[in-house]
Amino acid sequence: MRGFFNAITGNHIINVSVAAFFIAQGLKMLVYVIQYRKFEWSRVFGSGGMPSSHAATVCALTVTVGRDSGMSTPQFAVAFVLAIIVMYDASNVRRSAGQHAQVLNYIMDNWHEKSSPKIFDKDLKELLGHTPFQVLCGAILGVALGFLL
Repeated sequence: MRGFFNAITGNHIINVSVAAFFIAQGLKMLVYVIQYRKFEWSRVFGSGGMPSSHAATVCALTVTVGRDSGMSTPQFAVAFVLAIIVMYDASNVRRSAGQHAQVLNYIMDNWHEKSSPKIFDKDLKELLGHTPFQVLCGAILGVALGFLL
């Protein structure tokens, strides 16, 4: 299996991380189709949803770096800290931004003046972040793929 992934870019760590991203995005699309009974192209590469592809990617990166370089190396420390930052951002900062977008979209939809600002012409993106559970599922997926691939 390792030979197959090395053939893609020549870097096992990048290949496993990218594979984790695409597997998580595929699962995210599948979960969306099952949940809403419709297919949307925006979900193929969109952010937010179940599982977190950001968490899956950085956890696969961290595990693969740890397995290849060792857990006491600077490379593992950088990957680990990056994973913590990305998962915190996904479940807190980006999630809050999505909630703010929901409120602003509601305000824009219910604006009752004759001339509304131009920004009201398009909705703000609401699905930006993840619930902590979605991040946890992405992290578990990434760790598993880091060990399996």
